[in-house]
Amino acid sequence: MIILHQIDPIALSLGPLHIHWYGVMYLLGFGIAWWLGVRRIRAGRLPGVTEQAFGDLLFYGMLGVVLGGRIGYVLFYGFADLVKDPLMLLRIWEGGMSFHGGLLGVAAAGLWWSRKQNQHFFDVADFVVPLVPAGLGLGRLGNYIGGELWGKPTGADWGVVFPRAPEFAGWSAEQLQAQFASGALDRFARHPSQLYQALLEGLVTFCLVWWFSRKPRPRYAVSGLFLLLYGSFRFLVEFVRVPDVQLGYLAFGWLTMGQVLSLPLIALGLFGLWLARRSPTVQPVASGA
Repeated sequence: MIILHQIDPIALSLGPLHIHWYGVMYLLGFGIAWWLGVRRIRAGRLPGVTEQAFGDLLFYGMLGVVLGGRIGYVLFYGFADLVKDPLMLLRIWEGGMSFHGGLLGVAAAGLWWSRKQNQHFFDVADFVVPLVPAGLGLGRLGNYIGGELWGKPTGADWGVVFPRAPEFAGWSAEQLQAQFASGALDRFARHPSQLYQALLEGLVTFCLVWWFSRKPRPRYAVSGLFLLLYGSFRFLVEFVRVPDVQLGYLAFGWLTMGQVLSLPLIALGLFGLWLARRSPTVQPVASGA
């Protein structure tokens, strides 16, 4: 059934302060990561690390997500705008976050924390990546609620009409409602690519990586599986997602920046799984906390 997107992106208004659902999803994602991480710490899945030390890791990871995500978005998707207006880098409230940039930010934070704690970086990475997909899925759900990052037009019965799409510029809510009720907007229905990503990059990846990591695996294996799954799912969904307007397609009439940035993740994931064949396995040491 074709539906008209009518969800208010603002979860709560406190005078001039507006709390958006996208921000709420970020908080929920970090909350789930903390809860799952504490469970794994208590099960001894990162020997020698206390709950307090894990809390520090999560805090640094949060900073890495926000700073890396914003810097990555500006460099990968909005570099021309940055040249014109360098201060736009600081205007996070205007939107624009990149998963690939956030991943680099988290990796940098994890590397710094690992050295401080005298831990092997990839033991830490293998511990952390099962905590990540839930937040990714919630973030994509936040994109859908905000009516942004929509997909291409589709003739499928599950298409969604997004009022913020360019074809409705200048339309009032009343016009949209009337035209939608008459069926005139069915031809403008788009793939809800945000929900595809929430399902694949979020739920499916979480289930597979969490299940795979339930028992000890060789170093690099869990990280490799996560990178392979995310990179593959992101590459596939990009075929039905509208590319960023300032970039468009980079080549062949279909290649997007998201796909270009996902190819290294697929390669690294495969390389990690290959390395895992001859790598040691960290055995749990219960903390008793």
